Amino acid sequence: MDALTLAICTGAKLERARLFADLLSAGMAFYSIDTPLQQAAFLANVGHESGRLQFTVEIWGPTPAQQRYEGRIDLGNTQAGDGPRFRGRGLIQTTGRANYVAARERLRERFEAVPDFEAAPQMLGEPQWAALSACDYWDMRGLNAVAASGNFDHVCDLINRGRVTPAVGDSNGWVERLALYNAGRKALGLA
Repeated sequence: MDALTLAICTGAKLERARLFADLLSAGMAFYSIDTPLQQAAFLANVGHESGRLQFTVEIWGPTPAQQRYEGRIDLGNTQAGDGPRFRGRGLIQTTGRANYVAARERLRERFEAVPDFEAAPQMLGEPQWAALSACDYWDMRGLNAVAASGNFDHVCDLINRGRVTPAVGDSNGWVERLALYNAGRKALGLA
């Protein structure tokens, strides 16, 4: 995918799209995110989750929601300081010690020289790993099949909430996700 198409699909500035175009193209090819419908859904969510490819590390306030990362057993945050240390990183924000470990292990099954994201969490924010972790997350959640069905709302619910939600369009950032999806569909020849 060229940088201009990536910029349209994610809402990114061209310079950011240039940084990620080859990395995301390689990751999407590896994980078979290869139909225009799958790519539009994937890139719309990547665009929203990363602030249009601007952020690979969650901006830390800490907000009240971020303060609740601390001590969350479901995220594997069992040690003091795990909340900020294992804040969201990657183009689809991986959050929590347990998820960093899981991402490391999944990526190590597929690629060489994968850093230890638990020992060096900042590495998950590096462009290569930010892009690959997003593609891997998409694959792990079986989102190609959901995207292929055309149910974009369901895709967003699985990324944003980890489950199906009862109301259409209630995912965090739904309006932006949908706008990016529609722009991506058009850019990829589906509109």
